[in-house]
Amino acid sequence: MFLGEIFGPDLLIVVIVVAVLVFGGSAIPKLAKNLGSAKSEFEKGLKEAKNNDAAADKPETTAETKAPDTDK
Repeated sequence: MFLGEIFGPDLLIVVIVVAVLVFGGSAIPKLAKNLGSAKSEFEKGLKEAKNNDAAADKPETTAETKAPDTDK
């Protein structure tokens, strides 16, 4: 498995060390918090879009689609 060899635990450690060196130790929690809130906002937007699509697929009953009155 080639991808398993590339993304091993040693690469994860190297990425974490580089991130700490680049961003600094105090910026990492802020970055993680921002990523978490962005993820939740993205999922909320997907849920709203799914609900809007489901509502748009439902046929609406309007005056034009109602059966005509037969009271004469």
